[in-house]
Amino acid sequence: MMRATGVAVVGATVLLAAACSSASSAPPASSVSVPSSSRSPSSPGGAAVSPTTSGTTADSRPITLAFGGDVNFEGRVAHLLDGTDGLADLRPVLGGADVAMVNLETAITDRGTPQPKIYHFRTSPKALVILQKAGIDGVSMANNHAVDFGADGLTDTLAAQQASPIPVIGIGRDAAQAFAPAVFTVRGVSIAVIASTQVNDYTVNTFPATDTRAGVAGNLVSNDRLVAAVRAATQKYDVVAVFLHWGTDYTTCPDGPQQRTAAALQDAGADVVVGGHAHRVQGAGRHGRTYVDYGLGNFVWLNTRSEIDTRSGVLTVSIDRAAALAQGAADPATRHTRPSVVTGATWTPLVVGDDGVPRAPAAATGATLLQAFTDARSCAGLTP
Repeated sequence: MMRATGVAVVGATVLLAAACSSASSAPPASSVSVPSSSRSPSSPGGAAVSPTTSGTTADSRPITLAFGGDVNFEGRVAHLLDGTDGLADLRPVLGGADVAMVNLETAITDRGTPQPKIYHFRTSPKALVILQKAGIDGVSMANNHAVDFGADGLTDTLAAQQASPIPVIGIGRDAAQAFAPAVFTVRGVSIAVIASTQVNDYTVNTFPATDTRAGVAGNLVSNDRLVAAVRAATQKYDVVAVFLHWGTDYTTCPDGPQQRTAAALQDAGADVVVGGHAHRVQGAGRHGRTYVDYGLGNFVWLNTRSEIDTRSGVLTVSIDRAAALAQGAADPATRHTRPSVVTGATWTPLVVGDDGVPRAPAAATGATLLQAFTDARSCAGLTP
């Protein structure tokens, strides 16, 4: 397995040193170095696999980006923090990707006042360590539960972000940090991941990150700041992905704002756009040159009301390395018109169990869920 050769949260907090090869470029001045590790998806803690397989050189193999949906550690999933490796079952589906991301939908605090909302989620900084051990390389916190415990909880969450062993994006001391990407370097290809929320709820209305105030990345009035962040990233990085919190709860088709946002991000030059929040697996496919997945569904989740709530999975997107490098060297102004660097995408169906952890289902169930994932494209306005 080839993991990301370097990770940084630009203008923010974290740099993850080389995982399977020498470290890449020096971290930003504000970065914090983190010890490196080397492991194989089939043998956690062991040596990395050989950089060549079946006559294919490491440089020519696709770069893989894996995305899982919403994660928290409340209720029945709180026990996952009791030990040191509570999400080990996720390594087979996440650990083999070059970059793996999920949405961490919780405040990270033991203080604060519950905000005037129906549901309140909190966890400890240990959750970030547990997620890292599961093969996850970074998390988005641009969502409607990141500030469930008010200003004190937000202060603690930002402290956890600073100390995290993996990048935490979509939240920050100001808008510049909240919209800053995590940047992963994989075999010479720079990959920026930006996060934002467009869920119209208490959090984004009360705690949006601004030029002078801490909060989550998000703006309900317009996508101007998000689009600007994507355009800026295309000036610097070979591949740009966007991780969104969007859509309408318990719906299987994307709503109008989702579709308009996807179109705007395609025009801005994003290569991959994925998201969650609806608690449902929504359609995925191409929007022009951009690969879009409107809904990743629940992932590590505290409750499931019916069978459809248990439907989960991991999206793995393949990036052509040579095309990505050529794109990065080309004029960014033409990026939205260039051929896609995404050569394929794979949905690995999972089912959220009684303990809140998603796992591979029986073959027949998996085939049914894979067909349901394909069928969801019909109302998404996307092409295969």
